[in-house]
Amino acid sequence: MKKTLLGLVAALSLFGFALAQNGSSLYQKNCAFCHGETGQGRPGAFPPLAGHSVELATSPAGRAVLIQSVLFGLQGEIIVKDQRYAGVMPGYAQLRDEEIASLLNFVLEAWGNDKLLPPGYRPISAAEVAAERSRRLTPLQVYENRRRINLR
Repeated sequence: MKKTLLGLVAALSLFGFALAQNGSSLYQKNCAFCHGETGQGRPGAFPPLAGHSVELATSPAGRAVLIQSVLFGLQGEIIVKDQRYAGVMPGYAQLRDEEIASLLNFVLEAWGNDKLLPPGYRPISAAEVAAERSRRLTPLQVYENRRRINLR
């Protein structure tokens, strides 16, 4: 019984490590070209994720917009840290719910973002991604949802 329990704990630990690695590799493959290797963004074109994505992740509406942005893309001018960005973000709906959750959790824990998360923060789940996926939004609808949050 103890060996089985220890084996299960070890397997779950490795699974968690694999998911973290998966989020990092998904970011490098799909996001780093525009948002930068360290999430710093590209001034005037693509906003930073370091120091900003956490602002979205701390409210239910913001969490939804983060997920929607990855699933469906985003089209429209946004302001991040008083700088305007008018680039178009493509959607990545071809990724599985677990992959999108892993990618977003990587972003929210990388580059010092983890230190900005509030106490009791819970990681984004595949179930949250699945719920947003069912909405089938356009990039402009995602933009409108983001605009309603009114971040700067």
